[in-house]
Amino acid sequence: MLEEIHVRNLALIDDAWIEFSPGMTVLTGETGAGKTALVGALKLLVGERADSGMVRSDADEALVEGRFAADSTEIVARRRVSADGRSRCTIDGVMATVGELARTLGPLVDLHGQHEHQALLIPARHVTYLDRYIGEDALAAVDVYRQARGAYLEAIREYESLAQRLADVSRKADYLSFVLGEIEAVDPQPDEDIEIERRLPALQHAEKLSAAARQAASLVRDDDRALDALGAALDELRRVEGLDSALDRLTTRLDALATELNDASAELRAYAQGVEHDPAALDDLQARVAALAGLKKKYGPSLALVFDTRDDARTHLAEMESGDDELAEAQQRIAVARGALEVAAEALAELRCSHALAFTDALEHAIDGLNMAGARFEVALEMLEVDDWGLDGPQRVEFLFSPAVGEVARPLGKIASGGEISRVMLALKSVLGAADDVPVLVFDEIDAGIGGATALAVGARLAALAGARQVIVVTHLAQVAAFATRHLVVEKSVAEGRTVTAVKAVEGELRVAEIARMLSGGDSDTGRAHALELLEQVAASTAMDAPL
Repeated sequence: MLEEIHVRNLALIDDAWIEFSPGMTVLTGETGAGKTALVGALKLLVGERADSGMVRSDADEALVEGRFAADSTEIVARRRVSADGRSRCTIDGVMATVGELARTLGPLVDLHGQHEHQALLIPARHVTYLDRYIGEDALAAVDVYRQARGAYLEAIREYESLAQRLADVSRKADYLSFVLGEIEAVDPQPDEDIEIERRLPALQHAEKLSAAARQAASLVRDDDRALDALGAALDELRRVEGLDSALDRLTTRLDALATELNDASAELRAYAQGVEHDPAALDDLQARVAALAGLKKKYGPSLALVFDTRDDARTHLAEMESGDDELAEAQQRIAVARGALEVAAEALAELRCSHALAFTDALEHAIDGLNMAGARFEVALEMLEVDDWGLDGPQRVEFLFSPAVGEVARPLGKIASGGEISRVMLALKSVLGAADDVPVLVFDEIDAGIGGATALAVGARLAALAGARQVIVVTHLAQVAAFATRHLVVEKSVAEGRTVTAVKAVEGELRVAEIARMLSGGDSDTGRAHALELLEQVAASTAMDAPL
C-alpha cells in the first residue's frame, strides 16, 4: 500500500506531507484546489511522463517522494523534475531511471482518470481488458501468437525481397550477359597486366637490347684486353703473395673480379642470343594490353574490380536461373509460417471465446447495486481475415452494452451516458482489480455524471473494493466521500501574495462540515444535519454489510 507521500513545488502545492491508511481514502475540496496535482504527483512516482509545466513557477524543481509497503518490504522512491523538464529518480536512495521506477512501482498502483473513460469508448482497447481478465494464459497465448505473426510477416518480407531482387536481375539479364561475355571473351588472369608490363619492354626493344649485349660481350672477351690486363695484374700480385695480408686481400678481390667478368661475358652472349625477335608475339602482347585496358576502363579501374564485376554477373545470372526454385522454397516457408500462425490464432481466439461469457457475467455481477437494473453486457468477437490480423490477435473484440431490459446491446460509445460509463468503468475495475491483484487503486473523479442514489451505490462499491486493497478516490460527491475510512481535504489559500495548496485530514465535526459543504455548498445547520444523516446512513449500511 501507499503509506505516505511528500510533495513540494508541484503546481499549486508548496509543501505537503500526506499520510494514507488501509481501506478507502478520499480527497475532496473546491474545484481548482489542487486535488488533480496530487494525483499527478502519484503518477510521477509510478514512472509516468514528466512535464516541466508541473513545476511551481517560483521554483527550480518539483519534488515527489513516496513510501510504499509491498510484500513486507518498504520501498521509498523519490523523483525530481527540474524547470527545464529533466527528471531524476532514486529508489531506496539508489539512482534509478524512470523506466526502473515504472517497473518497480507501476505494478503496485492502478491509476484511473477521466482519460480512461475515453479509452473504454475505443473498441480497439477492449481486447486488452478481456485479456487482463483471463490472466496469464492470455498473456502467454498472445505472446505465442505475436511470435508466430512476426515469423509469418518475416517470411512474407523475405519472399517479396527475393521476388524483387529476381525481377531486378531479370530486367538486367541482357546487360549482365553482355558484361559476362565481354569479360570472359578476354579471359583475364590474375596479375596478368603486371606480368605484361614486365615483359613488354623486352619485346618492344629487342634489337637494341640484343645489340648492346653482343657489343658488351665482345668488348669484354673478344678483344681480350680487359681479361688479359686483369690476368697480368694477378700474375704480378701472386709473386708477392703471402708477404702482406692487405695486398693479399686485394689479390683475392681481383681474382673474384676476373671470374665474375668471365661469367658476365658468357651471360651477355647468352642474353644476346636469347632475346626474342618476334614481331607477331609483340603484336599479340600489345593487343592483349589493349584488351585488358578496355576492360579496366569499363569495369575497373583495376583488374581486381573487373574480376568482381565478372563474379557479380555470374552470381546474379545463376540466381536468376535458380530463382524459380528459391521462390518456391520461400512460398513454402510462408505456408509453414502461416500454418503456425493459424494454430496460434485459433488457440488465442478459443481462449477468449471460452472466457467471454464469464467476463460478461463478472461485469454484470460487479454492476449490481450501481442503480443499473437490467443492464446487460456482451463481448462481440469477430474473426478477421488473415491480412487484417494485428498485434492483439485475429479477432475484433468489442464490448456491447444494453442499459435496460428489452434494449438491444450496442457499442458502449453509442448508447452509454457519461454516468453509465463511469459505473461501467468502476465495474470493470472491480473485475480487473480482482484479476490483477493490484494493491492500490486510484480513482480520479470516477463519479462524473452521477449523483443521488447512484452516487451512494458507487460509494458503496468503492468501499467494497477497499475491503481487499487500498483505494484512493478524488471526488466531488458527498455520497462517495461518506464511505471513506480516511478523509483528506485539499484547500487553497493565499499567503504572501501567492496561492498555495494544503492538505489536511478531517474527522468528527470537521468532516461533518466538509460533507455539508459538498452537499449544500456551505456550512449551515441544515447542511450539517444532512451531512450527519448521510454519514449515519452510510455507517449503518456498512455495519449491516447490505447494499443501499
